Amino acid sequence: MDAVEHSPNTPLEYQTETGRLNILGFWIFLGAEIALFSTLFATYFVLDGRTAGGPVPADLFEVKGVLIETFLLLTSSFTCGLAIHYMRRHSLKGLVLWIGITLALGLSFLGFEIYEFIHYIHEGAALTTSAYWSAFFVLTGTHGAHVAMGIAWIALILIQLKQRGLTPDTSRKVFISSLYWHFLDVVWIFIFTAVYLLGMVM
Repeated sequence: MDAVEHSPNTPLEYQTETGRLNILGFWIFLGAEIALFSTLFATYFVLDGRTAGGPVPADLFEVKGVLIETFLLLTSSFTCGLAIHYMRRHSLKGLVLWIGITLALGLSFLGFEIYEFIHYIHEGAALTTSAYWSAFFVLTGTHGAHVAMGIAWIALILIQLKQRGLTPDTSRKVFISSLYWHFLDVVWIFIFTAVYLLGMVM
């Protein structure tokens, strides 16, 4: 049987053996994601400064735009945490509300990032401009693609919540997607620090 004994305070997502195993499996998956981004960061640092006579980061990076992106994504991590809080209180209305706000913030982040990429390309810094810009676009673009996939994934879970309500199955999906979202926020902090902040001063 899938059901397992649990205390009355056990969160919904942990109330079945399948739920517990899936959450454990997702932690392992995040380990693989860490390996992926570590490789991209290593490649970026190796190619840092190799602009081949093209634009340099300090000329293009703007503090205001990057701070807005950072604010949006970090705030979305906070609202995602509030969604889990309401889920633990068995409040479907609160969960749906804060998930919706999280998705709106994530979409805003993507909008600013796309605008930023278009601006860089117009200024002569494209994927094929130099080794540095190739590494930059691959790293930040991979993160952006993960954010887009996270938005699509969470939107599908939101539809399931509307159809099925709060169950051990839907709660598990919400919790796992929140782990994914927080992971992307942590990766962004490293990108913000190692790519943008260092790029502005070097």
